[in-house]
Amino acid sequence: MAVYATSTRFMVLSDTHNFEKDPSKPFPLCQDMPKVDVVLHCGDLTQVGGLSAYKKALKMFEQFDAELKLVIAGNHDISLDREYWRTHLEEDDEPEEHDEAVEIMTGPLAKKAGVTYLTEGTHKFTLRNGTTFSVFVSPYQPECGDWAFGYPPNSDRWNIPENVDIVMTHGPPHGFLDFGHRKNLGCGSLLKAVARSRPRMHCFGHIHEGYGTMVKSWDTAASKDTAIDVTIGKAGDSNASTERIRLAAGQETLMVNAAIMDDTNQPLNAPWVIDLPLPI
Repeated sequence: MAVYATSTRFMVLSDTHNFEKDPSKPFPLCQDMPKVDVVLHCGDLTQVGGLSAYKKALKMFEQFDAELKLVIAGNHDISLDREYWRTHLEEDDEPEEHDEAVEIMTGPLAKKAGVTYLTEGTHKFTLRNGTTFSVFVSPYQPECGDWAFGYPPNSDRWNIPENVDIVMTHGPPHGFLDFGHRKNLGCGSLLKAVARSRPRMHCFGHIHEGYGTMVKSWDTAASKDTAIDVTIGKAGDSNASTERIRLAAGQETLMVNAAIMDDTNQPLNAPWVIDLPLPI
């Protein structure tokens, strides 16, 4: 039987697209944010890349009170994708911008904001309270127009470890919080990979219309862990209620679409605040 530490509090958000805090506006992300243990940002920091936009994004992270702030890119963060930037240079573009963008996201400005920028793969972290967790991250999603971090639809490119605690991708899995433009836009091969991994939480964004949470039960009798109590709330939304669920870890996954922007690109959606027990 697994032994659990006190719940780790995550704040999950995505698709902030050049957001700048203005306390005079009623949007949730313009309000004071709660103190959390970990911030997870699932990509699309910017609208179309740009060095000044990455710097503004890091300024946004300075408002968050968290021990750990983990960030991935998304398809709109075009100059963070080396191959995309190399093959899409226009007359006024600088070839060096990719390296400069990565330096912004990993250098002194990122350290000042407390941001850890992650590239695709599995990463492990230990919090001051002794809790250790693993997270598989990826900025990639099926090609959606001529944007960054794309791959051919239906290609099986995913290799997510079975014992990972959290999966954070930019794009959603097929059929789960991915409905937009009258169809499901998520990735089928990603869904299969998450089904094999069965993490406690899979968070993503990309499809603004899919904002929400839900629990996916996997077709398996095997249990990796005991049931855990998870609390789900919203930051910056005084009218939001808190939901408590019982999650069968190893048999169920909490799916979270955390897109801040709605389908009209207005920052009407609140960051999710999730208390998630993790094993010691």
